[in-house]
Amino acid sequence: MRAFVITGPNESEVRQVAPPAAEPGQVVVDIERAGVCGTDVEFYTGEMAYLRQGHARFPIRIGHEWCGTVAAAGPGVDPAWVGRRVTGDTMLGCGHCRRCLAGRQNVCADRFEIGIRGGWPGALAEQLVVPAAALHPLPDAVDAAMGALVEPGGNALRSVQAAALGPGDRVLVLGPGTIGLLVAQFALAAGVEVHVMGLSATSLEFARTLGVHGGWTAGQLPQLSFDAVIDCSDAPGLPALALDLVEPGGRVVYIGLAGQPSLIDTRALVLADVTAVGILGASAGLAGTIERYASGSVDPRPLVCATVGLDQVGAVLAGRRPDGAGPGPKVHVDPRA
Repeated sequence: MRAFVITGPNESEVRQVAPPAAEPGQVVVDIERAGVCGTDVEFYTGEMAYLRQGHARFPIRIGHEWCGTVAAAGPGVDPAWVGRRVTGDTMLGCGHCRRCLAGRQNVCADRFEIGIRGGWPGALAEQLVVPAAALHPLPDAVDAAMGALVEPGGNALRSVQAAALGPGDRVLVLGPGTIGLLVAQFALAAGVEVHVMGLSATSLEFARTLGVHGGWTAGQLPQLSFDAVIDCSDAPGLPALALDLVEPGGRVVYIGLAGQPSLIDTRALVLADVTAVGILGASAGLAGTIERYASGSVDPRPLVCATVGLDQVGAVLAGRRPDGAGPGPKVHVDPRA
């Protein structure tokens, strides 16, 4: 089968590789759609921290945002999975440590991350092998574009839930990328007043089309009380700014990661009685994301600017926007194209 492979920093190719076989407890999925995200770009540039830490190495087959149809089931798997449309968890814990048994497989010390950590091949390929225990069925109301946005949506939903927001509360989202805009959509669906801060007028104008109450640059940001600030950016200075902007007694949620350490003054945290939460992984948010997509309370499809084939992924990772792309930040891949 065909698969996209990053062979080294700024080097990639589409290879013919052996198709996967389902081992006990696993299924093989025919990939219908997969997403490209900032983590994939970091692997392409060689800046991803896991490369330095030994959790990943080249060559690597990326892709952790996906949906498809189960083509085969291994021993011990309910054959009823075959033919079902699914997506799945990226975080594959060991299943027996204290963290996994508590439902925190996303922070299992020995976890695999599909297309990211531990050498588990990713979804930028015609097929993907995945444990059946990680699968989530997709209802008919969740199409391919939505299905491949369940994983980033799960991260966004967890971020909104961590902010403990309710109707009438006000939140500031830092960064109008895919995660930031999904955060905005989930917060809007919960009746929250949503403001987004970003760098470019184009991205902020697009955020306004999604219904946010305000789109601002740092210099334009009005003097408002924010019950929570959710940092979805990769800017090293914004975690400290988030702490400065949140209302005393409020919450700061950190989901974005910078390429260098981001420093905050814990005195500001303590003296304002602020709660700070870090979010890693979509695991606990996947089911809720599917429910919201299926109900229509959140529609992430406007975020997809283009769908390309495997042969175009290298150019996308290098920063080229596909010809004819729409205004959204997310590029999808159809491995069959």
